[in-house]
Amino acid sequence: MAASPRQTLDPQGGRRSKILGGAGRAEGRRAVVIALASTVVVFTALAIVVVRSPGWPTIRSRFLDGEVFVRSFPKILDAFLVNVRLFLIAEVFILVLALAIAVLRSLPGPVFFPIRALAIVYTDLFRGIPTILVIYTLGFGAPALQLRGVPDQPFFWAVVALVLVYSAYVAEVYRAGIESVHESQVAAARSLGLTRWQSMRHVVLPQAVRRVIPPLLNDFIGLQKDTALVATIGVIDAFRRAQIENAATFDYTPFLATAVLFVAITIPLARFTDWLLLRDRRRRATGAVP
Repeated sequence: MAASPRQTLDPQGGRRSKILGGAGRAEGRRAVVIALASTVVVFTALAIVVVRSPGWPTIRSRFLDGEVFVRSFPKILDAFLVNVRLFLIAEVFILVLALAIAVLRSLPGPVFFPIRALAIVYTDLFRGIPTILVIYTLGFGAPALQLRGVPDQPFFWAVVALVLVYSAYVAEVYRAGIESVHESQVAAARSLGLTRWQSMRHVVLPQAVRRVIPPLLNDFIGLQKDTALVATIGVIDAFRRAQIENAATFDYTPFLATAVLFVAITIPLARFTDWLLLRDRRRRATGAVP
């Protein structure tokens, strides 16, 4: 009877594989221990330097007052919901408007040149103006027009300002995704009888959107942080509430409470973005993504 493949395996080779695998795991554990130890040493040294600095008692009393933190945190948390609501509402409009701008800028042919030019002017203009200036201009200037049927609340114009600014950035991300799809796929779709718009909708956009999800999340991390800028036009958000608490106590600890809330949102989103980037890189390495 012929020997099975399992029986014909080299026992020495199997032993060597186990030894190499065990050595690799040991090396990995050693690397983790070294990384943790070096991290502890570095942060401990930084803490010692800060604590022993001459101005540390003042900083501790003005920025790290536990009693003020506990007292102001619930109010700041309630106001932070305004930032979250701003973010969620603006994000929906940004995704739609930015995609429309990117598609319009990708239209070929001389007949669409005016549309492409308008899209270029829009993205260049709102990427060039600081976000706080757009918020200021719309927050204080637009309500003065007294447009009939248009709300004059600061929250409304804060959303409009954020949508206008971030749509310009996100449109460029979409455009990069559209241009990353090879022209041969469009040609193949056209050869099957699809129109240019059908090729864009069914072939180009699905691939482009899938490829740009990680960069989009990076932009939305920035959007979440920039919602704090709307406090400049009177919206009572977390930052504005921290300013109110600071004015009442002359203590800066409420700003620390505000920072904690923003970090609690942005860091998990940043790690999720890193995970998506790593997964996308692995799929491309294995040829799983077109």
